[in-house]
Amino acid sequence: MIEHRSWDHLSGHDRSAIADWSRERPQRFWDPGRKLLLALRRYQYWQARGGLLAAIFCKCLVLRHRFWSVVTGADIPLNCNIGGGLLIPHPNGIVIHPGAQIGVNCLLFQQVTVGSVEDGRGLPRIGDHVDIGAGAKILGPVSIGSHARIGANAVITRDVDAGSTAFGVNQSKQSQGGREP
Repeated sequence: MIEHRSWDHLSGHDRSAIADWSRERPQRFWDPGRKLLLALRRYQYWQARGGLLAAIFCKCLVLRHRFWSVVTGADIPLNCNIGGGLLIPHPNGIVIHPGAQIGVNCLLFQQVTVGSVEDGRGLPRIGDHVDIGAGAKILGPVSIGSHARIGANAVITRDVDAGSTAFGVNQSKQSQGGREP
């Protein structure tokens, strides 16, 4: 089984967060988003093990990853740093920078971009249980706190506090007890 990674470096990290691996388990034969994540997780497992057998498995898993990347239209690199329990119900057009960090049990909809700005300074750090709406762009050295929500087509270039909702271009409003102010 895949080991749980430490995400203590993420702002607003909930230390009690545990990855719900069942969210990533393929539900049926044709489940492209989950099959892409499965190829990614298996590659990372064998890459960490090392050895000759692991190198052979990694080569096969690279091909599997490329197949599911083409099918889904997603660009999620094999060396990315994603916590367990990621849910991508519609993986079309999702782009994740290999250096970006995503916490456990996050939800990404289609056309989401998580990456650096043009000059390449800094990468996003996304906390646990963050929901990111369709078409959202999270760019640059920003921290998204745990349990935050990013609205559809939002462009985020500033930090978002834990438990808050961000929408539009760098606009956010703080939640109070789970309800909007």
